[in-house]
Amino acid sequence: MNGQRPDPDALLARVHAETAWEHRGHLKIFLGAAPGVGKTYAMLKAAQAKRAEGVDVVAGYIEAHRRPETEAQLLGLEVLPPLVIEYRGATLRELDLEAALARAPGLLLVDELAHTNAPGLRHTKRWQDIEELLQAGINIYTTVNVQHLESLNDLVAQITGVVVRETVPDSVLDRADEVELIDIPPDNLLQRLREGKVYGGQQAEQAVHNFFRKGNLIALRELALRSTAERVDAQMDDYRRHNAITDPWPVTERILVCVSPSPTASRLVRATRRMAKRLRAEWVVAYVETPAYLKLPEKDRQRLTQTLRLAKQLGAEIATLTGENVSEAIVNYAHSRNASKIVIGKPLKRSWRDILWGSVVDDLVRRSGLIDIYVISGDFESPGAAPVRAVTPAQNQGEYLWSVGVVALVTVIAHVIGRQVELANLIMFYLLGIVAVAAKGNQGPAILASVLSVLAFDFFFVPPYLTFAVNDIQYVLTFGVMLVVALVISSLTVRTREQAVAARQRERRTATLYALSRELARTQDLTSIVQAVSRHISEVFESQVAVFLPDPQGKLGLSLAAPFAQDPKEQGVAQWVYDHRQLAGAGTDTLPGAKAVYFPLTAAQKNLGVLGLLPGLGQPALTNEKLQLLETLLNQTALAMERVILAEEAQQAGLQVETERLRNALLSSVSHDLRTPLTVISGATSSLLTENLDRATQQELTRTVAQEAQRLNQLVRNLLDMTRLESGAVVVYKEWQPLEEVIGSALHRLAEPLQGRPVTLDLPESLPLIPLDAVLIEQVMINLLENALNYTPVGSPLTVRAWAKDHTVTVEIGDQGPGIPALEREHIFEKFYRVQTIRGGSGLGLTICRGIIEAHGGKIWVEANTPKGASFRFTLPIEGPAPDFGAVK
Repeated sequence: MNGQRPDPDALLARVHAETAWEHRGHLKIFLGAAPGVGKTYAMLKAAQAKRAEGVDVVAGYIEAHRRPETEAQLLGLEVLPPLVIEYRGATLRELDLEAALARAPGLLLVDELAHTNAPGLRHTKRWQDIEELLQAGINIYTTVNVQHLESLNDLVAQITGVVVRETVPDSVLDRADEVELIDIPPDNLLQRLREGKVYGGQQAEQAVHNFFRKGNLIALRELALRSTAERVDAQMDDYRRHNAITDPWPVTERILVCVSPSPTASRLVRATRRMAKRLRAEWVVAYVETPAYLKLPEKDRQRLTQTLRLAKQLGAEIATLTGENVSEAIVNYAHSRNASKIVIGKPLKRSWRDILWGSVVDDLVRRSGLIDIYVISGDFESPGAAPVRAVTPAQNQGEYLWSVGVVALVTVIAHVIGRQVELANLIMFYLLGIVAVAAKGNQGPAILASVLSVLAFDFFFVPPYLTFAVNDIQYVLTFGVMLVVALVISSLTVRTREQAVAARQRERRTATLYALSRELARTQDLTSIVQAVSRHISEVFESQVAVFLPDPQGKLGLSLAAPFAQDPKEQGVAQWVYDHRQLAGAGTDTLPGAKAVYFPLTAAQKNLGVLGLLPGLGQPALTNEKLQLLETLLNQTALAMERVILAEEAQQAGLQVETERLRNALLSSVSHDLRTPLTVISGATSSLLTENLDRATQQELTRTVAQEAQRLNQLVRNLLDMTRLESGAVVVYKEWQPLEEVIGSALHRLAEPLQGRPVTLDLPESLPLIPLDAVLIEQVMINLLENALNYTPVGSPLTVRAWAKDHTVTVEIGDQGPGIPALEREHIFEKFYRVQTIRGGSGLGLTICRGIIEAHGGKIWVEANTPKGASFRFTLPIEGPAPDFGAVK
């Protein structure tokens, strides 16, 4: 502990986190490299120790695999009965989540964290069951093998040749309060396997030659050890932050190397790479972006970009820091990353700044504390040393002439008013002039203005005049103080101006990212995403942009074309970038002869495309700062593209599922509805042809054939109407018509089926004209009336009502039948849906009604009728004023 106060913000965040976890149960995971290492045994043994301490321990689900030593550890423990589920002829045993929540023990044992639950349970995965138990405040012991971790899934498949289907998100392991590694040597595990303590019989013999090969076990053991070590390292970092420990704890090697725009910085990177390889350590390449970075010549910026790109290719982590003091920024970052070593280049020559204020190396050594500092030869400049600004001689001469001119102007003004003011006030005028010079120029002209101001004040205003000699020795002190104050003011002014420029650049980058992120969040298709990102990038970088997107075969095609992208050679470079997922093109080490530089658009799942960038005439190549901004923009673009692609894939998958469901429903429904009338028709016609029947019987059979043929015709018509509605082939031709005529026409067409049915009409004379398609609305009325005729008792009354209100006409068809259950009213208009208590029907008639009504801009629903039955209602909007037919002659 170094005695420093904890960060208040970090302390507050820790309090919030502890409050959120206060009522959550504790999770301990027993992690193994492979099956059979003894995870369940170790968990039960630890549970027995807790039970001996008086803890309420319950075994929720245990897989003992018939191992006697494991089953012996269950003695004395309460065991929850498993939930037994029959699935496809198999009996499955699962954790009874409800029983565990109701029992709420002090410690619950749940084996096999990565297990997939049987269909129909509340959660798909057992780790989700455990998460709910933890939220309920129940402490959990559980087990898992390292090959089940999601992030290691592809690596395990590569090592063992076996794809593990049951996985656990790494976040579950990260959130665990304790992880205990259960480890045994591979030879011991293979011996247990041969003794039948892991698998039995033929299964053990197959395992030895497949998954349980010794090389596989060694690799899995290393993965388990590394996963546990990484978690312990994260816990140590948390402890250091929570206790405000800034000094590094070098339990693992982590090397931080500082680079500069020096021509030999690449040698420093390569030397650090060799050191990291020998030590098997992580290594980070850092550059401190000070306000002086803005004055770097273009060639130095390009050199720095190439150095950082080289470090990335060699496997380093790249960090760009910001700060006023290079050594302070480096040391603070080293403490935050728990770096054990800092590598920096040794300057071979000392500048006057190093002599006066010390070099970056000296300052770094003083500040580093317990961190080892390695100074390697070959870097001719100190990182972050103030470079010479890339200005032309004319620009440089102009700034110094401005400095001389300002001092001369102040001297003239001071000479004019010198007799009316004290000498101390004249000094203020000179300081004001120094501020003016520093606000416009650089530090060199500001220093010149400071020195000239002291000399001018002495020469013109301190006796003896027009000479640098002084009568009063006290003026020497005045000159010294004036020079120091002038130098400090000029230095602070220049630094403030540089900081303001740097802040504006950072603000511009932030605004660009915000604008693009906001636009991408609103975009729902790839074309809009490509247009948005190309517009932002071309504006920010003043460049031409081309975007290439792949077809299903992986062949790139131009989605957004710029003139340079029409060249087949440029398209070939873009294809190479897409195939290899690497940067290439102008300014890189790969295919540098290309006109533009090409960036891969990659996401977690796959390659999404390529973006080509060609800077405009007179524009410099990409600097490190611009390259970082561009990579951030491209990452945002790739995430947005992946979101859209995944949404489209999910929609397609949903459509496929829905299509399959509808196909099954169609076959189930139509096969029965087609078979029934066809069977009746076939039987009736066979009787008519083969038997000698009397005339009355013949007429009855003929009538039956006609009725079933009509029923079959109605079914086919419904299918065709549904197909037309879904394909968009139905066009609504609205005309202003009286609703009474449409209802009357529908009743007339159903006159024969309606015989013996009392129909009550309630159509007020005040009903207005309605814009509607008479043919389609008549079809709706016929479908609803036929629905009432088919599913209500013979002779029961029907009611047809209509009324107008608020520019809407509502039509109601009520019956006195059995009605429709409340839970099924929301689904009654879905395709092929039929009420459970009613048999018959294809489930299409009401769906067709909904499609027609919605095409008119209305809505349709069903309610309970009074005193019984169902009431189908639909609305039709009245849009605009009705025509005045009375005025037509």
